[in-house]
Amino acid sequence: MPKTILITGATSGFGEATARRFSAEGHRVIITGRRKERLDALQRELEGLYGSIDGHDRVHCLHFDVRDQLDVEKAIASLPPEWSTIDVLVNNAGLAAGLDPIQDGKLDDWEKMLDTNVKGLLYVTRAVIPGMIARKAGHIINIGSTAGKEVYPKGNVYCASKHAVDALTKGFRQDLLPYGIKVTQVAPGMAETEFSVVRFEGDEARAKQVYHGLQPLRPEDIAELVFYVTTLPAHVCVNDLVVTPTAQANSSTVFRG
Repeated sequence: MPKTILITGATSGFGEATARRFSAEGHRVIITGRRKERLDALQRELEGLYGSIDGHDRVHCLHFDVRDQLDVEKAIASLPPEWSTIDVLVNNAGLAAGLDPIQDGKLDDWEKMLDTNVKGLLYVTRAVIPGMIARKAGHIINIGSTAGKEVYPKGNVYCASKHAVDALTKGFRQDLLPYGIKVTQVAPGMAETEFSVVRFEGDEARAKQVYHGLQPLRPEDIAELVFYVTTLPAHVCVNDLVVTPTAQANSSTVFRG
């Protein structure tokens, strides 16, 4: 039976790949993000590839910024009745800004990371949780990072934001246990998406160097894992899934051949 999946940050990277993966399996996907033209293009593409589901739309777009609490609440509340039962929430929206030692860090970068990676995740989750609690069913998947497991030089605030995601995932799981809601964290290591391009303010050459000499994870790799954890029996929950390229042992140990 088709499920309804809400994915934040679906305009690129892990989010876009996850939307493609669930659509390919016949599920209904709510794609969200700040870049409306990308959302619209992805919607047209997926509906062109896979058509409707029993005569109903396969993809629904919500255009909002997770950092804006009122915008988040308004967007989720605007869902038509046939889209309002969210079975799976994928909290994917996140970013890194800058790679400076703490003493040289830019306040704007810090606020952008904390507002998106932590507060944005909380805003969206809070808007979706009531329906899951009422139904005593649902699955929340938070996209974390190996940066949430250990800190690396100049990672300071980004690592702190992902450590918060790690802690929140554990907290969600404890608080929501009586309602049968699954909570999972997928924590990727080095993956080639727009991540480094954003971190280095559009410097694509510098971003490419991050992955020089190794085969990084791809967005499709993470999408496959996100999809997998939703296919397990009702009594089985993957709490935490850490994944790296074969060439990466941890946040600071990498083999470049």
